[in-house]
Amino acid sequence: MKKILFTLAAILSVLSGWAAPKGNFQLKVELKNFGDTMIVYIPGQTNQDAKMETVVAKNGKFETSLDIDQPKNIQLLTPKTMRREDNKYAIIIAVPNEECVLTGDVTSHYDVTGSKFYKEYHEADVMMEAAQKPLSDLQVALSARMQAGESREAIMKEYEEKSPALKKAFTEALFNYIKDHPTSEVSAAIVPSLQEIGLMEQAIAALSPAVKNGRMRPFFTRPLEAMKQEKAAEEAAAQKQAAGIMAPDFTLKDINGKDLSLSSLRGKYVLIDFWGSWCIWCIKGMPQMKEYYQKYAGKFEILGVDCNDTDAKWKAAVQKHQLPWLHVYNPRGSKVLSDYGVTGFPTKVLVGPDGKIVKTIVGEDPSFYTFLDETFGK
Repeated sequence: MKKILFTLAAILSVLSGWAAPKGNFQLKVELKNFGDTMIVYIPGQTNQDAKMETVVAKNGKFETSLDIDQPKNIQLLTPKTMRREDNKYAIIIAVPNEECVLTGDVTSHYDVTGSKFYKEYHEADVMMEAAQKPLSDLQVALSARMQAGESREAIMKEYEEKSPALKKAFTEALFNYIKDHPTSEVSAAIVPSLQEIGLMEQAIAALSPAVKNGRMRPFFTRPLEAMKQEKAAEEAAAQKQAAGIMAPDFTLKDINGKDLSLSSLRGKYVLIDFWGSWCIWCIKGMPQMKEYYQKYAGKFEILGVDCNDTDAKWKAAVQKHQLPWLHVYNPRGSKVLSDYGVTGFPTKVLVGPDGKIVKTIVGEDPSFYTFLDETFGK
């Protein structure tokens, strides 16, 4: 089973003293390089419903019995990983009334076996690893080249050119497995890995009625509904960020505590930069932002809109990074983010002299600077 990334924020919000009741799911773990203490994180419907159990190894092995209400992914972490001092963890599907046996090395590769469900899952897991290997190999190779000094722009360009075909081959392998094993509960467990609403719905339709409506149903319906909600939110945001739309006006306090309105800058190009001192990619992009601000001085203005910071942290970040453009502070409760459909950071919105949106780019994307060259380098 390949390790995948996940966010620790929800886990860290749970009180570590909670002890899970003994229950219907048996877990046996023997992982090299894991240490002698394992923390089991069991997500709930909300962060408040999440639970954790601390398990101490005996002769290098962990054994525990957990109460699982329905199939769900659980995380196995070391204490140092909980404290963000390490990166050793495993993620497995916990299924009620089953036994899972996990063996291998937490730093590289581990296998799942156990009761009937997990023996079948092992077969599918081997298939998924083989299907994902070309994409994984590409990611490793490109990462090594970037570490060796190649430009991020060149690496991203190559990844964007090669990865779509590899991703398609991976999802096709998963989809074909589901079609070939319609009566297996493991096929239902694979559905969320397709990561595309249309494919997931087709895969669900291919399942036998018993599997489709059986105990695994919550495992694929929850992520499918979440993806549908996210897609709806993205579509709503896209409408608010579309080129040609009049940019909503707002008035916020500037770095000196005075009111500053977007409309006061009408007549010039204005780049609205939604950022925060806590946002790693926002900060990483600042040097190049400063370079382009100087490169096209007088051709456009930047209006930094700080989000989700305290007033003090915002001002400290502006000073620390020596950001020479205009700045305003967006307090919590403001509707500015909603008006612009901002769901990720950084989000950059270029507004034309007429007050209409020219282009919106989410994330620290190299294409943004290419766009600035195309717009102002004429």
